[in-house]
Amino acid sequence: MKLLVTGGAGYIGSVVAHQLVAAGHQVEIIDDLSTGHMTNLPGAATFHRMSIHQAADIITPDAGFDGVLHFAASIEVAESVRNPEKYWYQNIEGGLALLRAIRGAGVPRLVFSSTGSLYHGDGTRPFDETAEIRPQNPYAATKATIDMMIAGECGAGRLGAVSLRYFNACGAAKLGDGRWLGERHDPESHLIPILLQTALGERESFTLYGTDYPTEDGTCRRDYVDVRDLCDAHLMALDVIEPGRHEIFNLGNGQGFSNRQVLETVKAVTGVDFPVVVGARRPGDPAVSVASNEKAHRVLGWKPTIELVGTIASAWEFHQAVHDGSAQLIRR
Repeated sequence: MKLLVTGGAGYIGSVVAHQLVAAGHQVEIIDDLSTGHMTNLPGAATFHRMSIHQAADIITPDAGFDGVLHFAASIEVAESVRNPEKYWYQNIEGGLALLRAIRGAGVPRLVFSSTGSLYHGDGTRPFDETAEIRPQNPYAATKATIDMMIAGECGAGRLGAVSLRYFNACGAAKLGDGRWLGERHDPESHLIPILLQTALGERESFTLYGTDYPTEDGTCRRDYVDVRDLCDAHLMALDVIEPGRHEIFNLGNGQGFSNRQVLETVKAVTGVDFPVVVGARRPGDPAVSVASNEKAHRVLGWKPTIELVGTIASAWEFHQAVHDGSAQLIRR
């Protein structure tokens, strides 16, 4: 198939783009490189450096795209609270521009990178796809809004779409040429990269926020899924899309790990016993947020295959390469 990947120079989008090329698809990529990296791009893909708002310049009736995989978005929760307008513009207006181009060109398939953070619950059981949607920040609200927009487009025409709601993507993927694709956020806000930065001495200590939650060890429990497993789900999703239908699948390991479990696994993998500071709970942090992956397993045939220790080991290799200044990983 001829496929367009938006945000294909970013973390998850680039891994998917490489997998699509390896599977024999013709791939084009849109990315403005505001957070993506040229070094992430597969050499066999056609690259367009542009904003998602300009999607109609590429997605034309004569371009012949069989599908679009949409990753282009601003993703930092704290930033979305400080600057919601950026998120309305980048995520919602950008998403609308993409959908308008898709409709105009008659593209039949769309896979959307959504988020499990839009769910709300009491933390007593895993979230399935019928869980209450109640976004707690502008970032999550933009993802929920785009999901509704996609559902409307599918109901109004022949577009078939899948929204994949992730629960904490993590880990790194090693390419055949030795390059690594991993998380490089600035500023970094995700647990595993922060722990690895601390192990590398880039941070003085790690702060464990809250140790009095009603969990097995008093720390928050979250669902983590390896980026390589996530990307497998995107290729599987392309095969189940049906015209006029919008399907939603949650992607996670289904059980979750506490912050302390992740901390101890990082220390074991790295062999570094770095300082840990115990802090107060952060406002709004639920005790437990875990996905049910039953529907993804039943319909897509998907289940995560990589254990937490393997995920952290891959991320550790990637972060060591970044720390050492590998020429293949320098942003440009």
